[in-house]
Amino acid sequence: MEWIWILTATILAYLIGSISTAILVGRLIAGEDIRSHGSGNAGATNALRTYGKKAALLVLLGDVLKAVVAVGVAYLIRTLADVDEELWRPMLYLATLGAVLGHNFPVYFQFRGGKGVLVSTVSILFVDWRIGLLVIAIALLTMVIWRFVSLGSMLGAVSYLVLSLCFHWGDWLLLLQAVLLSGLLIYMHRTNIKRLLSGTESKLGQKKN
Repeated sequence: MEWIWILTATILAYLIGSISTAILVGRLIAGEDIRSHGSGNAGATNALRTYGKKAALLVLLGDVLKAVVAVGVAYLIRTLADVDEELWRPMLYLATLGAVLGHNFPVYFQFRGGKGVLVSTVSILFVDWRIGLLVIAIALLTMVIWRFVSLGSMLGAVSYLVLSLCFHWGDWLLLLQAVLLSGLLIYMHRTNIKRLLSGTESKLGQKKN
């Protein structure tokens, strides 16, 4: 019966993750769909290039907040339903995946969302804040040096998987979550990979035509 709570937490995380901040901000600021501009991505980077810094900040804060709320709901369910530690771990991992899937494939917006970088980052911090801080440092350093947000995001995803293998070997549920989360993030950047290889990827601070 306790597995019902795990399913509930995952579904609620997905529904909360499906609230696309970038799309809502685009409609509020310009009365249009951000997915029709720039890279077509519903995320903070495209908001920065399309609408400017204030809009990007709103998207960033909104995406972080919804990720915190989505995983926070799982913590609330754990407390109210008195879920034991054995079931709490899969509940946490599935809730993080649910939030990211909601952001990437939002049920409220034709399943066309963002790439899940911010939501994934918050999810990693909930799973292991020490690894999360290392992942953030690696991603930011990459962005500063090469000025490619996509490259920093993907290297962050790879570093999460590598660090999880190093520090959580034997925790197969966490490693499975790391594989799925990292693989999903890289998959969502597949067009960026093509542009990086062809030399047409936009750099940080560069307006996208």
